[in-house]
This record gives sequence, structure tokens and C-alpha cells, in this order.
Amino acid sequence: MNHKSALLTKLENRTAVIGVVGLGYVGLPLALAYASRGFTARGFDIDRVKIQSLGRGESYIEHIPASDIEHQVSAGRLVPSDDFELLRECDAILICVPTPLTEARDPDLSYVISTTRAIARTLSPGKLVVLESTTYPGTTEEVVKPILEETGLVSGKDFFLAFSPEREDPGNATYTTVTIPKVVGGCGTDAGDVAECLYAQAMSKVVRVSNTATAEATKITENVFRAVNIALVNELKVVYERMGIDIWEVLDAAATKPFGFMRFNPGPGWGGHCIPLDPFYLSWKAREHDVDTKFIELAGEINRAMSHRARATASRSETPDSLGLAYKKDVGDTRESPAFPIAKQLLALGASLTYHDPYLKELPETRVWAGRQPLKFVPLTPEQLGRQDAVVIVTDHTSVDYAAVLKYAGLIIDSRGVYRGAHEKVVRA
Repeated sequence: MNHKSALLTKLENRTAVIGVVGLGYVGLPLALAYASRGFTARGFDIDRVKIQSLGRGESYIEHIPASDIEHQVSAGRLVPSDDFELLRECDAILICVPTPLTEARDPDLSYVISTTRAIARTLSPGKLVVLESTTYPGTTEEVVKPILEETGLVSGKDFFLAFSPEREDPGNATYTTVTIPKVVGGCGTDAGDVAECLYAQAMSKVVRVSNTATAEATKITENVFRAVNIALVNELKVVYERMGIDIWEVLDAAATKPFGFMRFNPGPGWGGHCIPLDPFYLSWKAREHDVDTKFIELAGEINRAMSHRARATASRSETPDSLGLAYKKDVGDTRESPAFPIAKQLLALGASLTYHDPYLKELPETRVWAGRQPLKFVPLTPEQLGRQDAVVIVTDHTSVDYAAVLKYAGLIIDSRGVYRGAHEKVVRA
């Protein structure tokens, strides 16, 4: 049987069953993208609460409407499950699981490995497996491929393997899963052809590269670029502050140049799944090749140090309030948020810390906060603001009434440049 032709036909006539493993900020919108184009999309996750929520047509990601989920679930096109044996019913399987760091800041591929082993248990000839989780160049060939080939099936002959980096930007209304160009590289030409066809069915543009390592390096490069530029602007913030120059006024002026300048804003550190982690994946892999990534590692040091500045400014307060826990504005995503190291440092100093975040009424248990002291959510009322010794703006959510914060709070530590100009209550951090 010609496995390539058979799978291409299924993809083109949309009878292929698409499996998505990991239904978070990457996997859920991806599964919905295929379901909305007439495919049957089977979504898998080890979190039974997520599976049950989806089964009821509910959304746990703020920018994904529950109506979209309910429509696709009721139509039978989105099928959520925690039974990984059902992977055997899928023609193409997309791996969208986390790739965190260990405590030693080395790559933690445990989720990728366990998912790949689950796929291997159900793997049969003619299937396509695509890794989307961000990782170091070489992961697909060196980690995923050997596990799948333990079945006796051969990549490029019996099944197809590819890498296509996720490029999600949660909360971005302009660029979505479907409209962001999709980079893809295969383990061999046939795998690349099949993977390209898969994504062409749902994405507005597919960018084909020569192999999986190039596709992996593309994603790493995008995030290293952002990481070092965030570090640069954070360092400029410190320098200009000493000189009595307002960094925000400088950036506003510099951004008027129509060429040769791309704006990055300073803040209390970095956050999200990719930017705080990906540069260290590349640094780790580079050491295997006897290469030091000094520029990348310095950027990491600078960005991590920014949370200490915010903590040091807020440490004069006994009852501070963290305004925002999410890593970026207008989403509820707390992955690697700088709010957590700031909170950890303040609690260690004996502060009585509360928080307000319109997207997070309950503190989620994250990798960086697992088992730590719970933080109490408080409303942002005049009375509450008046009771706090200080308010630390960690996340500049649009829906917050900053005029009221300025009016009623006694002290504001502003790490996001919310307040421009001089205010007697406002301290820059």
C-alpha cells in the first residue's frame, strides 16, 4: 500500500481523523481549527477536569468562546477524551504538551516522552505524527523518532514524522492559530509533503522548511530574539532611570522611526511558556557542541533580575497587593509569570500579600507555585485599596480602573509604565 497517497487523499477530502494531545493554549485552538473545517478532531488530555468541561461545551481559556466549543462538540467534530487508547483511531497526531525546565534549568522532555510512548502503543502504518511543543533542535529526530521506531515501524516508510512549532499568542485578536503562518519540516521529503498537506487544510499559509531541525531552530530563534531584546530594554530602563530619563518617553519617541527600530517594553521580568524557557533549551543543546551562548545567558540573568527590583521596591510594605498574576495583559495565563518570584520574595520577608487579577479569581497551581502558600484574591474597591500599604502593578490588564487605583492607593509600584509622568504616589520599578 502507498501510505503517502492514502493519507494525502484522506487529508484532502477531510476524512482523516486529527488527534491533538494536550488541550491547553496551543492544543485546544488547534483542535477547534480542524473541527471547524469539517475534520473529526479528537482532543486528548490527562486533565479530566478539562475533558469534562469541554464535554459540557465550556471554555477554560478566556479568548476561546464557549459557543465555539459547544457547537463543535455537539456536532461530533470535537471529541475530547482522556483515553489515550483512542489514539489508534487517529490518522494524524499532533503533540502539544508542555516542555518546561528542570530546577537545574535543563530541558524537561518528560511530557513529550510520555506522550510519544502513548502514541507508540497505538501506532500503525500510514499515520503522521507531528511534534509542536517548543524544544531544542534535534528533539524530533533524536528523542521522538527512536521511541516510535521501537515498535518496529520505520519513519519515512511505515509512518511519517514532522515538526511544526506552535506560534500562539494568547489574546492576540489580529493573529490567531489559523492566520499565523505555519512552519513545518519533515523527517524526509514524504513526511514533509504529508505534514504540509495537513496544515494547508486549516491554516492560511504554510511555510515549508527542509527538515525538522530547521523547523525547531526557527521557533527557538524567534523566542531568543524576543528574550534578548526584552533584556536590552530592561537594562536601558535601569540605565536611564539613573540618568533621570523616562524610558517610556524614550520608547514612544523611538517608535516613531519608520524603519530600523522594533519596540519592546520593559517590565518586571519575562513570562509565558516560551520566552523564559526556550533560550535555555538552545543553551543546553549548544553545550553539547562545545559552544557557549553568553549573549543568551546574559539576557536571562537580566530578565530574571527585574523581579528583584520590583520586590525590593515593594519590600517596604507590610501588606502589599499584587495587581495582576498573569504573565501578560488581558489573558489569564500564569505560565512562568514574574508575579510568582515577586510574591515568593515578599512572602519570605514576612509580607501579608493579596492579589487582584480580573482573569484569575482563584490562584492556579502552577509549576513555579506548586505547594506554596495560597494567595487570597481581593476585589479592587476603594476600601480594599485604602487598606493596602502598596499596590504592585505586575500585569497591566486593560479592564483595571487605574484612575481609581491612583486615587485610593497609598503607594503604587509601577513595573509596567501604566502611569506616565511624575506622580507622588507612584514609584517606578
